[in-house]
Amino acid sequence: MPKTRKCAYCGKVFTTNNGMQKYCSEECAEQAKETKKKRQRDFLRAVEPVSELQQQEYLTFSKAAILLGCTRQYVYKLVEHGKLPASRLSSRMALVRRSDIEKMFAANPYNRVLPCTKPKKSVSKKIKNSAKDKAKEERATDEVLEYYSGEEVKQIYKVKQSWLYASAKRHQIPMCRIAGRNYYSKKHIDAVFGTTIDTDAIVDWLSPQEVADRYGINLTAVRSYAHRHKIPNKREYGHTYYSQSHFDELRRTNLLSDENYYTVEQVQQLYGLTKANICHIVKVKHIEKTKVGRLNLLLRSDVERVMEERKSLGMMPAGF
Repeated sequence: MPKTRKCAYCGKVFTTNNGMQKYCSEECAEQAKETKKKRQRDFLRAVEPVSELQQQEYLTFSKAAILLGCTRQYVYKLVEHGKLPASRLSSRMALVRRSDIEKMFAANPYNRVLPCTKPKKSVSKKIKNSAKDKAKEERATDEVLEYYSGEEVKQIYKVKQSWLYASAKRHQIPMCRIAGRNYYSKKHIDAVFGTTIDTDAIVDWLSPQEVADRYGINLTAVRSYAHRHKIPNKREYGHTYYSQSHFDELRRTNLLSDENYYTVEQVQQLYGLTKANICHIVKVKHIEKTKVGRLNLLLRSDVERVMEERKSLGMMPAGF
């Protein structure tokens, strides 16, 4: 019975004449040979730059990134944090010594981070503490932590699983894994996700789109405006909401219906003036101006007083 074998190049099943035959045809044998040569050339092309860099003492940031096997941006980060010394020769040229790279690795050995402990800080960031502070640190390392499960964190603070993972990594929250589930330090979770303002006392909440429509704020500027004015907010399942009462107090929307104020458009209709004239009169006559959103409200008594003065001087347009 003839023996069959699978071609090592194309995968086609063929009848072999002897036990050494690997390919179904001469074409597949030639293609496999070329593929092997190409793989060898690619390997040498990849290894050659690294072997040359190992003989150089001074390296640019790009070459240092190749030697380290990382991105150039990460080399900039190492230099910025003081972990890797660099010398700037000009505004466009900076060099790193290969010996400094080796010293950096020798000075930062691998340390395993155990649950319930924080990773050690770098030497450059350590601050000389007093004996009292050191005692506090020793007590803190021996502290027994209470833990939330991942489901409890999502239920209490209404966050997504991906946001919980990212926040725990960014803030180095101590965690442990038991029976396939993650448990996070209760104290650290409360410090990261908790707020100093009692959000339960706030009844009305607005989404960013509702804030933009209600108060005339650009949608892209809602977040920065709320952060600048410290408006309470909450995050539920990836969506952010802002306190309506704090926005109302800050934007003073009730003044729009107050009879003691005119808008600039109302002054235009009543007295036949242009916006440029009104701006000049407000500046010269010191009329009280209040800004509500994108609108400028003018005190009605000041406007009527100034307009009476202009009328007595014959400066009002005909018909007024």
